[in-house]
Amino acid sequence: MLFPTTLVGSYPQPEWLIDRKKLSGRFPPRVRARELWRIEEQWLQEAQNDATLLAIRAQEEAGLDIITDGEIRRESYSNRFATALNGVDVDNPGTALDRSGHPNPVPRIVGPIRRKQPVVVDDLKFLRTHTSKPIKMTVPGPFTMSQQAQNDYYPSDEATAMDYADAVNEEIRDLFAAGADIVQVDEPYMQARPEKARDYGLKALNRAIEGISGTTAVHICFGYAAIIHQRPSGYSFLPELSDCLCHQVSIETAQSKLDCAVLAKLDGKKIMIGCIDLNDMAVETPEVVVARVKRALSYVKPENVILAPDCGMKYLPRDVAFDKLQSMVAAAKALRTQYGG
Repeated sequence: MLFPTTLVGSYPQPEWLIDRKKLSGRFPPRVRARELWRIEEQWLQEAQNDATLLAIRAQEEAGLDIITDGEIRRESYSNRFATALNGVDVDNPGTALDRSGHPNPVPRIVGPIRRKQPVVVDDLKFLRTHTSKPIKMTVPGPFTMSQQAQNDYYPSDEATAMDYADAVNEEIRDLFAAGADIVQVDEPYMQARPEKARDYGLKALNRAIEGISGTTAVHICFGYAAIIHQRPSGYSFLPELSDCLCHQVSIETAQSKLDCAVLAKLDGKKIMIGCIDLNDMAVETPEVVVARVKRALSYVKPENVILAPDCGMKYLPRDVAFDKLQSMVAAAKALRTQYGG
């Protein structure tokens, strides 16, 4: 199929599950943020299961081709995994600067980073049970997690990232064994800190997906639109991903009006084109989405294009998110008609 459609990862959590005002009124948590959940601990898993089912059905009803679990059980894209590892003291957090330059409580590394058990594999199994469509699971990348921690143990940032990479690699292997069709690694800090990404971040990312036989994707973005409002017109770190072992690269083009010429440098990769603007509550028409995708088609073959929102949709109102997905699906159908898919 040409122009398959998918989420980058997250879908909005219901108001009855999480306090969305608190969620949007702070930076994404790097340590656990139990205070965001409206449900008591003894009923939280059941409530999260119910909300995940709603997210799966919403994606199916909108017509998406590749389904995620909506990251409904996560307070942020990274903290659920990062705080489940050995070697971090989450009860006595450290501090690190967010990509916006603000200090944020983060996991404090006090020993060797090790994965003690699977973290999101049960989430993947739940997703596999409840849809017959291809499925994708997301995990935070080793470079990004190393930037979202206070290192009180390792001799260098590179050594920190490499042990994170080993933990991610173990998780990805288990996700494919449990039935994942695609595993996406989220590495937004490669855009935020390109010098370090060039120095050792790409090496760590490749180590995280080394030896993996399933389809892997990497998402790199400018940050959540609800938090980072201004976008540059180009990435500070993107052509370098031509040397990544991943099969797909997820980028955003809608809000930033990205100069898509850079995509020619990622020849051989499938490109997940972010074509839904998450900073605008108005729902794009299919024609607008088609025009955004066509800007990329000057540099990427149609068979290598996947349609997605710019980034995770978790901060959007649920009705707006659903309507935007429907518009994206309609755009994909129009593109298939035009390009014979």
